[in-house]
Amino acid sequence: MENTVITKDTLRFLSELKRNNNREWFEEHKPEFKSLETGVKGFYNSLMDKMKEHDDIEKLKVFRIYRDVRFSKDKTPYKSHFAGSFSRAGAQLRGGYYLQIRPGESFIAAGFWQPNSQDLLRIRKEFELDAMPFRKLISSPSFKKTWGELVGEEVKTAPKGFNKEDPNIDLIRKKAFIFVRKFTDKEVLSKDFIDEVNNSFKEIRPYFDLMSEILTTNLNGESLLN
Repeated sequence: MENTVITKDTLRFLSELKRNNNREWFEEHKPEFKSLETGVKGFYNSLMDKMKEHDDIEKLKVFRIYRDVRFSKDKTPYKSHFAGSFSRAGAQLRGGYYLQIRPGESFIAAGFWQPNSQDLLRIRKEFELDAMPFRKLISSPSFKKTWGELVGEEVKTAPKGFNKEDPNIDLIRKKAFIFVRKFTDKEVLSKDFIDEVNNSFKEIRPYFDLMSEILTTNLNGESLLN
């Protein structure tokens, strides 16, 4: 189902679900939820179609509304947001996109959230060798206007095997390499929202290209792919 807008009813339902996060209320309102969920999934699929015009998207995953509470102190059974991720295709295309719809807390994110140990070491080694191309890219005016600053967890001093006095230690300390853009409810409900999200994802493509090159080559620039 094609859909290019997020409706007021979607945000209203999520707000009500947050206030009534229990199985009795949800079961009573499940028909409305299923209808809204269909519309939201249509939005994500329409967005993916737009993204495919500027990137090779392999898979869309719209996450379930049900929470896994087995290992959580928060035992509320449902999420009060919709969320979905878009995976790039093939081993040579790294990075991922994410969109969350939540009243007052909607955002998009792109980058590398929990790189495995091998990828993380490779990124850090690249920064130790030469971080200038990375810094130049993420500090360009158009990039910063859309995505702001790099965010993500980091170690307090220096990872094992790295010098805490390294001039690029601010980047080497990072454990994740994420960019986030937040949206107001008014922006989410706008007919232009889907294009704003798509254009933002398009803006981050050079970042993905650079990181993909780093992660698919060794420090000599030789390909690691078969």
